[in-house]
Amino acid sequence: MKVTLEQIDLLRKRANVSYEDAKEALEKFEGDIVEALVYLEKENKIKSKDKRDCRSDFWERLKSIIKKGNKTKFVIKNNKNTVINIPLTLAIIVTVFATPFVIIGLIAALLTKHRISIIRVDGENLEVNKVIDKMTSAVNDMASQSQSDKNENKKDTEQ
Repeated sequence: MKVTLEQIDLLRKRANVSYEDAKEALEKFEGDIVEALVYLEKENKIKSKDKRDCRSDFWERLKSIIKKGNKTKFVIKNNKNTVINIPLTLAIIVTVFATPFVIIGLIAALLTKHRISIIRVDGENLEVNKVIDKMTSAVNDMASQSQSDKNENKKDTEQ
């Protein structure tokens, strides 16, 4: 029986072997793919695809995440203009390497009534923005309450 290119390709995909090994095994077993697979397995010629696939999957996922992060913006605005508008990927990298400064900066931004948001290129409002808006409102309410308490105490001491 003559071995076809389709049989060789099928055996190569299943066993991850060279054309030469696939052809040799198929010719030895007259085109029987199962017998050729068993033979290649006994000869330890079958190569594992798992390690290579896992590594390439990891890098492909990482590239995809970085691309999404670069398309998504981390924005801090006050009432008049935009103070910071950087890719989310950069914001994450800065946060990793300068965490204390980032925390202080975010607290300062909240206390000075800046709006913090994460914006996608397509303009979709993310759920995290709702949480950030609630935090901003809570901080603003506390700051306003504190200011009004100070004003009342000042009036009481003046009288």
